[in-house]
Amino acid sequence: MNYFNSNSSSVPKDIILFVVRVFIGFAMLSHGFPKLQMLLEGGKIEFFDFIGLGPLVSLVLTVIAEFVCSILLILGLFTRISLGFLIFTMIIAAFVVHGADPFEKREMSLIYLSVYLLLMAFGAGKVSVDHMIEKRKRASDW
Repeated sequence: MNYFNSNSSSVPKDIILFVVRVFIGFAMLSHGFPKLQMLLEGGKIEFFDFIGLGPLVSLVLTVIAEFVCSILLILGLFTRISLGFLIFTMIIAAFVVHGADPFEKREMSLIYLSVYLLLMAFGAGKVSVDHMIEKRKRASDW
């Protein structure tokens, strides 16, 4: 086995992309679900207003990113679009919401950001709905 060869088979890469997508998607769902519950409870919303349009709008946008986009990421559907929302959310979390906090408070959002950037660079992989759509698109000459 050549340990220095960077031209490896795509099968392990696609499996790794799938595992990372599913893991990071479910991990982010654990942050998005409580926010979705907060939104659906209908009480007074106390949430960081990161765009100046009020806490409700900020919470809705965060739920879309952390909950809806995480589900899309797990499925590998509209992956790069979903990642755009998730990357934006993690930048806001790391540098605006926790901007004045010590590194320990920003660390988790920066780790998520790093993984999202890697997934943006490599795409969803072959084990994804995006790939299935692309295969059908090529086969039918849309």
